[in-house]
Amino acid sequence: MGKIIALANQKGGVGKTTTAINLAASLATLEKKVLLVDADPQANSSSGVGVNMEEVECSLYECIIGDADPHEAIYTTDIENMDIIPSHIDLAAAEVEMMNLSNREYILKGLFKKVEQEYDFILIDCPPSLGLITVNALTASHSVIIPVQCEYFALEGISKLLNTIRLIKKKLNPELQIEGFLLTMYDGRLRLANQIYDEMKRHFQELVFKTVIQRNVKLSEAPSHGLPAILYDAESKGALNYLKLAKDILKK
Repeated sequence: MGKIIALANQKGGVGKTTTAINLAASLATLEKKVLLVDADPQANSSSGVGVNMEEVECSLYECIIGDADPHEAIYTTDIENMDIIPSHIDLAAAEVEMMNLSNREYILKGLFKKVEQEYDFILIDCPPSLGLITVNALTASHSVIIPVQCEYFALEGISKLLNTIRLIKKKLNPELQIEGFLLTMYDGRLRLANQIYDEMKRHFQELVFKTVIQRNVKLSEAPSHGLPAILYDAESKGALNYLKLAKDILKK
């Protein structure tokens, strides 16, 4: 049975999608079978691995609202061992449509039950909000990775996210664990970046991944080519950081 990991932070621009794409690609490179689930209506994970959105006939939206079989929504990528369930802009309306459903917090959990035997890892790229789709993702997951950017307002909003995780653990998914806090956009030359790393370590100790994701031009360029960093430039700092992160997760 596959391990299901949500990537969540209600703050946008923290490197959540970059992490979803590149961690999935790194785990696949390490010969694990991986399914990336794009649960963000912006669909950046989908385009970032080369999915042509105009050719997508069945997406996560059809699975949630139209009861489509998730197998119909699985697309292959250029990376061996890595598949994706793409998103769609319609997903933005799904939260409203889900409100009337009786099992609304458990829809993704039910979907993954149909495919989890086929994968070692299922990674969910959550939207930058704490709405019903993020609640669904956390209810369906074994653990959550929280990307935190090394910038001034980094810790803002984390307490709200932790509160949501606590509530979900209490009421919907007692097995949910924090896989770790991942520091992204790290620049070791900046005093601020080091201060944030130290502060995170002080607050969350062993929950902070030792691997940090360094600020890297190749990481920013890769999605515009529809490729993860490991295919775009395998020797780049970003690609190597994510490969190291994948190894850390496998060691756990």
